[in-house]
Amino acid sequence: MRDEYVGVVLNYRLGMKSQRPKQCLIKVLGVEARESKRLFGWKVGWPLDDPKIFGRVTGHHGRRGTLKAKFERGLPGQALGDRVKVTR
Repeated sequence: MRDEYVGVVLNYRLGMKSQRPKQCLIKVLGVEARESKRLFGWKVGWPLDDPKIFGRVTGHHGRRGTLKAKFERGLPGQALGDRVKVTR
């Protein structure tokens, strides 16, 4: 297992009538669904080149390897579909 991965921000965590910009769903590239549970507690930084907003992986979402991440500040709308850095 490597010490650094690249992920994609899929969307905010959504409720029926609410949106949580501090919590996002992330798909880590190159990691299978079974292996994604090992990334709990890892740090997430956006944007990929020079991270300015940081968060942590807090859990999984579904069965396909999607992860939930909670950020210190809310991610802007430009971050949706953008790449993030996932490190130990």
